[in-house]
Amino acid sequence: MTKEIIKKVMITEKGSRISVNNQYMLEVAKDATKPQIAEAAEKKFGVHVLAVRTANIKGGLKYIRGTRRAIKEATYKRAIVTVKDGERIEQV
Repeated sequence: MTKEIIKKVMITEKGSRISVNNQYMLEVAKDATKPQIAEAAEKKFGVHVLAVRTANIKGGLKYIRGTRRAIKEATYKRAIVTVKDGERIEQV
């Protein structure tokens, strides 16, 4: 059974802003290392990865404006992958 390293390409405002610098935001497995992320991105998207930066994003309570409700956000790991000039990562 092969564990999936890259869960999804994150389409956010920050992700759109950094894409002009050939950088893309990916949600990855919590225990994935930078070399594993680079190899998985090269295999899955057919690009040449130059650098990988990671961050563990802590979930918490998010209060819904105008109501008394709060929702729990999940904890996840995010990777910002820099690719070679002229190459793109498309959401698959």
